[in-house]
Amino acid sequence: MAKVLIVYGTTEGQTRKIAAWIAAVATEHGHLATVVEAGGGAVRALPACYDALIVAASVHRGTHQAPVARFVRDNLPALQSVPAAFFSVSLSAAGKQPRQRADARRCAEEFLRTTGWRPGRVSTVAGALAYTKYGLLTRWIMKRIARREGGDTDTSRDHEYTDWERLRRDVERFLEHAVGSDAEGGREAATAAR
Repeated sequence: MAKVLIVYGTTEGQTRKIAAWIAAVATEHGHLATVVEAGGGAVRALPACYDALIVAASVHRGTHQAPVARFVRDNLPALQSVPAAFFSVSLSAAGKQPRQRADARRCAEEFLRTTGWRPGRVSTVAGALAYTKYGLLTRWIMKRIARREGGDTDTSRDHEYTDWERLRRDVERFLEHAVGSDAEGGREAATAAR
């Protein structure tokens, strides 16, 4: 059993849902998962007792949440010493056009470049169009963008695009390579791969 820390940042709540789901997958595989929100005061520094780390952050207006970036920068040496994964959540990742998915990858790469972090796994994850959680102006802007990009424009409800099966595969691959059935073996393998 490995101890897995999942740190997330969210705006409307989809990344919180994704982080909880990742924890459930880790638990199914016999690991002990702890989920905390970056900047929530619960975790300022990465405790040494974790065998692996997953960071999940959503993209808004081309950038990830500042508390997540701060957590990564403040804990960079510790993050580099354990197997780690970054899940970048955005609407672009749900895009039907290759350029939209490329935008999602660029946002993730920019986050890693500006923080200096090099996790073992990086995945882009489709988020949600949360019309019911937006203010009037944001709802109007998001509907215009959705119309232009061929997305959902019914503002009376939210539209979830997360591909849960793909996310499960990504999480399971990370856990298998990071911690496998032996947490120390996973840590040694991650260190050797750097």
